[in-house]
Amino acid sequence: MRGTVVKPMGFVLPRRPQILCLLCESRAFSTSHRQLSEKAQATAAKTLAPGTFPVSAKTIAPSPLENAPRGYGKRVEDFTPVPLPRPIGMPFPPEAGQNTGLDNRTIKQRRDDFVNWNKHLERREELKTQFRKPYFRDWTNLELHKGKTFICPPRLFKGELSLWFPNLYGTTLLKSDRKPRDTTPVLEDKVSVVSVYSGQWAENQAKSFASAEANPELVELLQDNTDKAQHVQINIEGDRLKAFLIKLFMGGLRKSVGEANWGKYFLVRKGVSDELKEAIGLLNSKVGYVYLVDSQCRIRWAGSGYAEDHERSGLVKGVQRLLEEEKSAKPRVKTTVKA
Repeated sequence: MRGTVVKPMGFVLPRRPQILCLLCESRAFSTSHRQLSEKAQATAAKTLAPGTFPVSAKTIAPSPLENAPRGYGKRVEDFTPVPLPRPIGMPFPPEAGQNTGLDNRTIKQRRDDFVNWNKHLERREELKTQFRKPYFRDWTNLELHKGKTFICPPRLFKGELSLWFPNLYGTTLLKSDRKPRDTTPVLEDKVSVVSVYSGQWAENQAKSFASAEANPELVELLQDNTDKAQHVQINIEGDRLKAFLIKLFMGGLRKSVGEANWGKYFLVRKGVSDELKEAIGLLNSKVGYVYLVDSQCRIRWAGSGYAEDHERSGLVKGVQRLLEEEKSAKPRVKTTVKA
């Protein structure tokens, strides 16, 4: 019989096809994958809240931090940080409900995803990326200029060219409402100095930009414009035990931060994906980062590592410039986009 193989004892087995059919080829396993920086824009749309889609999304150029050391990929032996040549951030405006890290799928949606082969392949690539990350890579990268990823830009990025700071989701220090909340409503309509860190070392680096001891001129400027400017702190801690210890000592945090800033301190545990970190330049979890965000949640300036004198003065000038822009800007009419 043609196309079959006849075995002794009367067994007839089909001949194995030499070429996979189109369906099998689409399910064939492949070890190739794209770099996280190339996937940032494609993944951004997946993090949107249900029923929404990117509004005024921008096409972003290749990452200005292509040669910066990362916690994954090939180890960088020699690196010198340079000023940011162009804006960093997400290609679409943030909205409350994005990047929460919560699974809001229905039982039917979970069942559909479970039997979806493409979903399994995507999850396989995510796990492969996680397993490839060297555990101590972020620590060893601190040997290169104490982990400084980039130098702040010499001047603010233009508003029409700037990209957006993402929405994050975490608990605050408020006693009246201990439920997790979004960062976007806090950042909207105000000029914000946003400190992002994880751990004591990174927190000290962020303080070198915006603390009263390191930059009293900035603190005084923020205090004189409390209705238009603010300092927001975001502590990212994915480890459950460390997050529990932080919550255990929140009383001390409340004293150090001050009651007026309890709602501006966020402890974020979930939703900070590698693609999101890549987009905003958060390339080392042991390093502190500071972003200057305008009232439309656009990143107009950014710094990393320990601040230099010109970076501290540049941050003050940047806040002053944004406050002047807010005074001369026309009132914005908010529009909501429905799916």
